Amino acid sequence: MSSAAVVQKLVQRAKQAEEIIAQLKAQIENVKQVAAISVSKPEEKRLREENEKLKVKIDTLKTALIMCEIKNGVKQVPIPTKKLKMEPAGGDSASQPETKTAEVKPQVAKETKPKQEKKGKQEDANKKKGDADSGKGKKKDAAADADRPIDISRLDLRVGKIVGVKKHPDADSLYVEDVDLGEGQTRTIVSGLVKHVPIEEMQDRLAVFMCNLKAAKMRGILSQGMIMCASCPEKVEILLPPPGAQIGDRVFAKDYKGEPDALLNPKKKIWETIKPDLQTDGDKVAAYKGSQLFIDGKGPVVAPTRANTQIS
Repeated sequence: MSSAAVVQKLVQRAKQAEEIIAQLKAQIENVKQVAAISVSKPEEKRLREENEKLKVKIDTLKTALIMCEIKNGVKQVPIPTKKLKMEPAGGDSASQPETKTAEVKPQVAKETKPKQEKKGKQEDANKKKGDADSGKGKKKDAAADADRPIDISRLDLRVGKIVGVKKHPDADSLYVEDVDLGEGQTRTIVSGLVKHVPIEEMQDRLAVFMCNLKAAKMRGILSQGMIMCASCPEKVEILLPPPGAQIGDRVFAKDYKGEPDALLNPKKKIWETIKPDLQTDGDKVAAYKGSQLFIDGKGPVVAPTRANTQIS
């Protein structure tokens, strides 16, 4: 056999060997994948369970960290949320068809003028009737509020952000705060916290506010609400909303859900009746008659350090 034939035969056998090796590698890879899937399923389940436990632990540590930071004077800055810009239901004004205005002849205008006057009188009559019905509705609502039991569900407690703060020009112990409560405009709230909370800790912080107190002047400035604090002779602490709380979030007591009064009637002494039963519990959670205050889906309202302390 010539040397050329021998070389050709060797080349063919080498190609066959390479093909066999490639097939074996593919088979080995398939076996590895099957084995990996059978092993990874229970491992994946175990990792998921551990992940859920870690999430709970992280949330607990976050709350503890926030409390420690506030205690040590670290300012808390809430994470901004995106507000979606809603388009009008009718769509873009450019897409609306143009309306042609017909030329009105003088005699037609004369004929329609009495009708227009009659229509205006009818609208005035309807408006007066609507105002009267609205007045009756308000009286009914006030009567319904008067018949309700006096408990914390009567208070409008909401999360707000202090967007501006300064000392009262005529009172050394008072702050004047501009508070965003998600109403489209800020409220002015006057608080006697100068001796208890540094002004830099007041700026840009979230807190819980009572929003349906009757507005009252404090040394010449109208206050439109009250910031809620755990208060005792030794110390006054601003209550902390839970992590993730947003401006405008409502605060409830677990066992006393209900719609608050639009405005508390000072003559009924509603706040004065509720106040003695409003305090932090042994875990520093704000509570009314033992029922903890919370925001749905976010957690309880707490004091940084004060347990079993009056809230006002």
